[in-house]
Amino acid sequence: MTSDYIFKLASTPQEIDAYFELRKAIFVEEQYVFEENDVDEIDAIAYPIVAINPENNQVVGVVRIYETEKGIWYGGRLGTHKDYRRGWQIGKGLIYKAVTTANTWGCDRFFATVQIQNVRFFQRLHWESLKEMSICDRPHHFMEADLNFYPPSDEIRPAFPSQIREAS
Repeated sequence: MTSDYIFKLASTPQEIDAYFELRKAIFVEEQYVFEENDVDEIDAIAYPIVAINPENNQVVGVVRIYETEKGIWYGGRLGTHKDYRRGWQIGKGLIYKAVTTANTWGCDRFFATVQIQNVRFFQRLHWESLKEMSICDRPHHFMEADLNFYPPSDEIRPAFPSQIREAS
């Protein structure tokens, strides 16, 4: 998959800080989904993935993945910096990196709750809607990725997620 962006696990303190800052900008300040921050208990077990613009080393997209039980993975908090939302390239790259990474680490099923306005985009990327639901009083679909379209990669799984920190 070629891209103008770098898609990777956030691993440095700078990447992790930028990951949380962008999540806050999207889900708190822009979409008003959360009041003060969007950090929750899942962040203690989640692996943060970022999209980086190599021209300025800026984190321009985010997503997290986490395993709830052996082989069952979820993605969440997918977002793109408001200045980079054109053509879906970043979202598509983040989804691909998220699912292929989990698939490498033993994923049998990969799920996400997707805001209703993004359901068709996910369907084009080989996801199936399993049910409609409401999260934070907003319509979502609970969706599953077709792992046949997300082959395992060579991503080595860190012993622990690198972003463990206090909610701020």
